[in-house]
Amino acid sequence: THRYTLFPYTTLFRSLPFADGGFDAVTVSYGLRNLADPAAGLAELWRVVRPGGRLAVLDFGKPANRVWCYGYFSYLRWAVPLLGRAVCGSRAAYAYILESLDHYPAQEGVTRMLQDLGAPEVQLTEFLGGAMSIHGARKP
Repeated sequence: THRYTLFPYTTLFRSLPFADGGFDAVTVSYGLRNLADPAAGLAELWRVVRPGGRLAVLDFGKPANRVWCYGYFSYLRWAVPLLGRAVCGSRAAYAYILESLDHYPAQEGVTRMLQDLGAPEVQLTEFLGGAMSIHGARKP
């Protein structure tokens, strides 16, 4: 099998230059939500996983608890851009995170998309009260 580091560029996810089922495992971290069509990107990642192989998706989430969600989104709206300016010299460096979550289907949506692709069992692990999550699935 291959070992590549893939970056979450929309064009890369449209048509990966790999054969169907060419990988034992495929991972994507903090990239799926940046795609214009996360379902199509996920389908492309799923395509290159071999039968019996695994796919893992780590990304920001949307907490189910309304109070925690409000606090978390406020943090992303106000504190993260300030940290971006302090660390990177640019408020915009990380300010996009909140905007990228607006249309991202998050935990429930990614679970549904994996099920629609034929994943018989999807494991979801949430961190920080749902602020981040990891989805795992084995391809039948």
